[in-house]
Amino acid sequence: MKVFIIGASGLLGSNCLRLMQSDPDFDVIGSHYSFATNDTEYFDVFNPAETTFDLKAFHPDVIIHTGALTHVDYCESHEEESYKHTVASTEAAIKLANSFKAKFVFISSDYIFDGKNGPYDEEAEPNPLSVYGRHKLLAEKLVKEHCENYLILRITNVYGKEIRGKNFIAFLAKRALSENPKELRLPQDQYATPINAADIAKFLAVMLKDDKQGIYNLASDEYLNRVELAEKVLAHFSGHEIKIKALNTAELGQAAPRPLKGGLKNDKIKKEYPQMTFSTVDRYLEEEYGL
Repeated sequence: MKVFIIGASGLLGSNCLRLMQSDPDFDVIGSHYSFATNDTEYFDVFNPAETTFDLKAFHPDVIIHTGALTHVDYCESHEEESYKHTVASTEAAIKLANSFKAKFVFISSDYIFDGKNGPYDEEAEPNPLSVYGRHKLLAEKLVKEHCENYLILRITNVYGKEIRGKNFIAFLAKRALSENPKELRLPQDQYATPINAADIAKFLAVMLKDDKQGIYNLASDEYLNRVELAEKVLAHFSGHEIKIKALNTAELGQAAPRPLKGGLKNDKIKKEYPQMTFSTVDRYLEEEYGL
């Protein structure tokens, strides 16, 4: 199976690329736009002809769109840029997939919900609060309207191995190992279901082989608020001097409204793949840092 990953230098894309490179069932090419790596090729979804490789000759069976502008507060004050990188880029990627008659995989978020009654299943009614959430939902609608063969994977609170270490858990680990501790002001009322990017890659690979279609939540069995997640991570780093100040979201003054009781239910995917399991934050830290 030939797979093209848009945004393969990011957290999720790089984990998908790494797993599929090790699987003989996949022939995979990963691309980057603004952040280059040794394993990825330059690709601009708005100008697909301007590439460092021949995508037409490769002729992918699957296109996975993991590229996005994920800084939620930045999106709130840069709506046009957010639209370009989430909605317009998805529209361009869909056209590309359709030109190859390829399956299209889109990565969505629990930010399409309002956080009043989470965690959410696949049938829950979306009601986004932020620019980022509205644009993710718009992109989902484009996929459903213009793709015959698609997968929409909803995820949230993704962590895991990545070159830049931008995710929340990597940030905490780096800070815990630093000689410059600081106080962290974190919300105690924002709940989500953290998931290892390696798990997303693992499930996606199996789902592609089984030609799954439609909308699926990928979420771990852990349901934590931001303070609980930070405490869980920092418990692995003895001797750190980081102090956590637990606040309510309203006290933080964040630009974009958050779905407070967010997160996703994983009953559907677990029912279809009862033999597969999700990792935990503790297990990831033990394996990644030897803690």
